[in-house]
Amino acid sequence: MNSLTPISTMYNILVADDHPLFRDAISGVIRCQFVNSSVLEAEDLDSAMTIAQQNPELDMILLDLNMPGMDGLNGLIQLRTHAPSVPVVIVSAEHDRNVVLKSITYGAVGFIVKSLARDAMTEALAQVLSGQVYLPADVFWDTNPTPTHHSHFEHGSNADYFQSLTRRQLLVLEQMAKGESNKQIAFTLHIAETTVKAHVSAVLRKLNVHNRIQAIISARDIDFHEYLKR
Repeated sequence: MNSLTPISTMYNILVADDHPLFRDAISGVIRCQFVNSSVLEAEDLDSAMTIAQQNPELDMILLDLNMPGMDGLNGLIQLRTHAPSVPVVIVSAEHDRNVVLKSITYGAVGFIVKSLARDAMTEALAQVLSGQVYLPADVFWDTNPTPTHHSHFEHGSNADYFQSLTRRQLLVLEQMAKGESNKQIAFTLHIAETTVKAHVSAVLRKLNVHNRIQAIISARDIDFHEYLKR
């Protein structure tokens, strides 16, 4: 049973996946929770791109990484080229850390793991449709992260950026890196959502990034415990 309150806002969503059972399942979640929404379906990349071009009013595309025509993340790049204004969320059975990060780098606004429980998947969809990012929390909490050479920061300068953050801003960034929405961060830190928004804006400015995705990626290898000991 879905314990969340249905949302009456009408959305137009494309579900692109080659497995009929999963398309039926995710379409059922959407129709149950977003009651006035329209769901379109595609079973390969070519049909997904055709539908996206024919329906510029789409609010979101849920894209399977492994369906025919995708060729890994190249399919995401092609779809973003054909429909640059439509938010694309990767839906996959795997959630390798590097794949998630590359998906965001190539333009996805979220990454949903197919094994999510129904309520969790509904919350993930709602979070993306509200204009925020949804990412698997454990991706950013690898206990033995592999250093990357594609960091937003140059070596030697990242410490200065993070040292400029206040303790509260670090706490907010830490929750952002866990994939939490502003509302969830407000609940976790026992502060107002408007206060969270102000902290997020300050974090983006101090880290010299343009959006929360870039902030999350830039923070993926830092040790928050060390910074919070100050």
